[in-house]
Amino acid sequence: MYNHTERVSKETNTNRLVKEDIAMERIETIKKIAEKKIVAVIRAESNEQGIRIVDAIISGGIMIIEITMTVPGALDLIKSISKSYKNEQILLGAGSVLDPETARACMLAGAKYIVSPNLNIETLKLCNRYRVPAIPGIMTVNEAILAMENGAEILKLFPGSAYGPKIIKAFKGPLPYINIMPTGGVNLGNIKNWFEAGAIAIATGSNLTSGAKFGNYNLVTKTAKDFVDEVKKIRI
Repeated sequence: MYNHTERVSKETNTNRLVKEDIAMERIETIKKIAEKKIVAVIRAESNEQGIRIVDAIISGGIMIIEITMTVPGALDLIKSISKSYKNEQILLGAGSVLDPETARACMLAGAKYIVSPNLNIETLKLCNRYRVPAIPGIMTVNEAILAMENGAEILKLFPGSAYGPKIIKAFKGPLPYINIMPTGGVNLGNIKNWFEAGAIAIATGSNLTSGAKFGNYNLVTKTAKDFVDEVKKIRI
């Protein structure tokens, strides 16, 4: 039978290990995004369509999924996908997260990372509190610095179509250590340019999932494969 001191010591060690596991999961999530290079942004008109799009994308080889909060029933969709696919199979996150309240709800639903179109410091603080990676949207050097000062490892350049790949080199002039993930306007024709400019990863939505508008999920799968193949060709 344990005495009080032994019991407290055991509980302390257990709590420490749990905290270390959570911290390591955060690091592994960031590493996986940097290694896999492609984040699939899911926008859909219904939960059912969202599931079909996700299944098609995963069949095409893209394993990092971002469910946007613009999808009707987005939290239920995150819960459903997190149950259908094991964590080691895919990396599931939430996008279009505008505030800390939504971020926490996404975490509880199963999201492993949080993506925002904007820079919300309170969202970053909440994500840091729970050791969940946050990828905030930025448009300026000032926003980039604020995001990094508040714990963001990867920054979402949004909308990427408003700048083009050259903007990454401009950012990396004063901030050579910045990790940028462009979103919006990334397609098969310019993905190479984005990586050559210094992107750590890219996120793509409509250019990947356009086939779903016509119920052509085979096209979604094919496009996903094309994105994966294109990244394999690029020396990053």
